Amino acid sequence: MWDDAFASFLIGLREGLEAGLIVSVLVATLVRADAKSRLPQVWTGVLAAIALSMSFGAVLTFTAASLSTAVQEAFGGALSIVAVAFVTAMVFWMRRSARSLAGEIKEKVTEALTMGAGVLVLTSFLAVGREGLETALFLWTTARAADESAGPLTGAGIGLVLAAVLCWGLYRRVLSINLTRFFTATGAVLIVIAAGVLGYGLRDLQEGGVLPGGTAYAVDLSGSVDAGAWYSTLLQGVLNLTPTMTWLQVVGYVGYLGVVMTLFVRGVRGVVPAPSATPPMPVPQAPTRPTSASVHPRPAWLIPVAVVAVPAILAGLVVVLARPKPAGGETVAVSAKDCGQGFTAPKPGRQTFQMRNTGDQTSEVYLIDPATNAVYGEIEGLAPGTTRDLVATVAGGTYAWRCVPADGKAVTSKAVRVTGAAGAGAVVPVSEQDLAGPLRAYKAYVNRGLATLVTETRKLGDDIRAGHLDTARADWLTAHRTYASVGAAYGTFEDFDQKINGRPDGLPGGVHDKDFTGFERIEYGLWHGQSAGELKGPAHQLADTAAGLLKAFPHQDFDASDLPLRAHEILENTLQFELTGDTDQGGGTGLATADANLAGTRELLTVLRPLLTTRAPHLLPAVDADIARLQALLDAEHRDGRWTPVDRLGRTAKARIDGATGQLLEDLSPVPDLLEIRKSA
Repeated sequence: MWDDAFASFLIGLREGLEAGLIVSVLVATLVRADAKSRLPQVWTGVLAAIALSMSFGAVLTFTAASLSTAVQEAFGGALSIVAVAFVTAMVFWMRRSARSLAGEIKEKVTEALTMGAGVLVLTSFLAVGREGLETALFLWTTARAADESAGPLTGAGIGLVLAAVLCWGLYRRVLSINLTRFFTATGAVLIVIAAGVLGYGLRDLQEGGVLPGGTAYAVDLSGSVDAGAWYSTLLQGVLNLTPTMTWLQVVGYVGYLGVVMTLFVRGVRGVVPAPSATPPMPVPQAPTRPTSASVHPRPAWLIPVAVVAVPAILAGLVVVLARPKPAGGETVAVSAKDCGQGFTAPKPGRQTFQMRNTGDQTSEVYLIDPATNAVYGEIEGLAPGTTRDLVATVAGGTYAWRCVPADGKAVTSKAVRVTGAAGAGAVVPVSEQDLAGPLRAYKAYVNRGLATLVTETRKLGDDIRAGHLDTARADWLTAHRTYASVGAAYGTFEDFDQKINGRPDGLPGGVHDKDFTGFERIEYGLWHGQSAGELKGPAHQLADTAAGLLKAFPHQDFDASDLPLRAHEILENTLQFELTGDTDQGGGTGLATADANLAGTRELLTVLRPLLTTRAPHLLPAVDADIARLQALLDAEHRDGRWTPVDRLGRTAKARIDGATGQLLEDLSPVPDLLEIRKSA
């Protein structure tokens, strides 16, 4: 969080100090001009500026959330570039104006004192409002870049509080700050940060389809740099530098930094050195107060409440109007009898459909292209009498609803036609027939693996009976890795899996319980000094169970829908058990097992590749890169035939392996949804 807070802290400090200096000069001018009665007008303007800035931030946040993913990327990228432009202009303006700021504001206040309350309110509002809007925009872009708001908001809050303290000290003349040097130093740092925001914004525009070159990478260090390491987090949080950057990002980053920093440094060299301390607040002569006609007094609270309420109400209206509306403003029925009733041709764009189950059975409902059965959106488990929203992006094409009651036949509604350009995002559903080929291929792979397992467990038993325990340790690892590599079939093995790879957790006697069997039982004995005689029984039982599994497997029920699920679950279990050392019974072979699990995942993706390529062409390249990165990290811990135990990994190496596994899991997470078997009409 703190890595993402620094940039926001700096912007909060700078903008807060700018706005605070203006307010301090306003207040000091009025106090010393014997016009304290006009102070509420200053604070009203300040309050209005704060309310406007917060409302602006809320509008950015909530309107962006209602956009489609591609439009969100484009919207965020455009605002990032606007934020860079504002910050750049602010840096140069403050570099020029720091020395003469107090005098300029004093002149404006003196003029405002002679022109009525409204002008003074407007003066303070405009002076503070500009800084507030810039701060809100920059905070929104940095929070979006960090993919979280706690760090940026915390940093900005600390910066604003510190700025308020500094301004109070300047006002009370207990502090002395060289403003020219301060704004010059922070300006240089902000230019570097703004270069990163520009690079991030350009990447967003590429991902949103506005700019080309989204796959043309100038830098790709994902295989050698751990994105979760502290230094990666620091660089990304402060400078928005990532392990992978496109050519456009690099050119934009380097070009902006080179041009703007050069102009900034040249301008600094041409500035006459400022005094070493902040000049004292000006003390103007009290202006002649105009005589005012008798007016009806208004409540003192009316204007402050109004200046806060009006921006908040306007922001709320913008957010409400920007939210996606239910298509046609009607509820769509879901049931075997009324499927799609109330559905009219929606307008292109992001749409929210209110789906109400009017039947007496829990149902699933899909928004589909009836010509191809491609699915645009779905709701599962919609209970009778309930209503839920289904959000989908509508483009040119044909649309219909498919309602699937729990115990009934699927029903497809009448189709409607939407005019406009064709869009993407629909997923062609998978049938059991589609998965039949991959299932046969994977079952053949498992059969070969189990045949090898039988041979290897018999050799392990022979080693133990002969008393060759050193050889048995090596053969144990070979056999265990073979079993781990057929991970997608675990759910099919029934009771065999518990006997082959059961854990002592939950057994009354723990590792000494008579029901503790299989690989982990033998591992415990081999690495805890048990004799060959004590291990003969468990080894013989393991070999017999492996042979029994090989014989039973062809007749076991292997559900085709398990294949897509296992693509994610194998490595999920790896991260939970092997990479925490939870399953280690003394052998220190958690990474070796993780490597075998990765091999099993790779084999599973090989048989699923044809289905995934047509449904998510960009998914597999990312997954392949993730697998290569994790494989390289695991290989680095396999030296001279020995694997580094998990508990002996260095902190950096452990973080890299965990981070790479987590990234691979994240990229694999869409596979179950992409290859889910859906009931058709």
